[in-house]
Amino acid sequence: MTSSPPAPYRAPLPSRAAAIVAVMVGIALFSGMDAAIKGASLMVGVYSALLIRNLIGLALIAPIWLAGPRRWPASAVLRLHVLRSSVNAAMMLLFFVALVRLPIAEGIAISFIAPLIALFLAAVLLGETIRRRAVLASLLGLAGVAVIVADRLGTHTADRQTLIGIAAVLASAVLYAVNLVLQRKQAQLADPIEVTLFQNLVISALLALAAPWWVVVPSWPALGLIALGALLATSALALLAWGYARAETQVLVPIEYTAFLWAALLGWLFFGEPVSLATLAGTVLIVLGCWIGTREPDRARIEQTAV
Repeated sequence: MTSSPPAPYRAPLPSRAAAIVAVMVGIALFSGMDAAIKGASLMVGVYSALLIRNLIGLALIAPIWLAGPRRWPASAVLRLHVLRSSVNAAMMLLFFVALVRLPIAEGIAISFIAPLIALFLAAVLLGETIRRRAVLASLLGLAGVAVIVADRLGTHTADRQTLIGIAAVLASAVLYAVNLVLQRKQAQLADPIEVTLFQNLVISALLALAAPWWVVVPSWPALGLIALGALLATSALALLAWGYARAETQVLVPIEYTAFLWAALLGWLFFGEPVSLATLAGTVLIVLGCWIGTREPDRARIEQTAV
């Protein structure tokens, strides 16, 4: 007797506008998490900060999952949970290795090559038709990033730590592109609570394998930052899963660029990282790309016809 394929998760009352808002808020919360975990990583190291963050996140989401009418996912869905979580574990380690060596805004900026890759991965893996407007939106966002990175490399000495940071964030960006596409597929098969639970569970299990050798017991201030990061990350995961179940990847991917706005603000407030004129110019291009990418297709077509 063969098992039937898992039934797609049906998002109730699908709303494109609500999905966009959910993803925007989720990105803002993730940016706050980046700042909190960067601060903790400078105290106890990247590995310990991420391990404890995911354990706290698991403790936050597990009671919610257990309290609801939850069932163990089908084997195909479970494999997808493990795959995406494994990608995320490597992605996060690389990203925070970069973030302790680079300003938050610059780390985020370099990573923005990922959404552009994700647009085309979505076409190959999910069968989505990529509209020209979505490509233009991502190219505008990428141009904004290029302005910022060129300013950084042109006005600062690229020492060994900076080069390690750039290499790590580029490798993380490739994994993040895969993550974005898997996120859309995962959101169609599982609800946000399940997605959040299994991501924290699998990442915690993977990171815990090295705990006897690498873990550092955090101080109370570091633990407070890690706990804040866990709360922000858990909330963001649920919001992103909710949003990606209700809109196409190509609609939501350009919104990833708004993370730079939050990174610039938080880096300046908490780490004294300055924001240059080039940063502001790049931000304008990023916001323009987001606006173009999230416009309603039918509305854009009507406006073009009217002209």
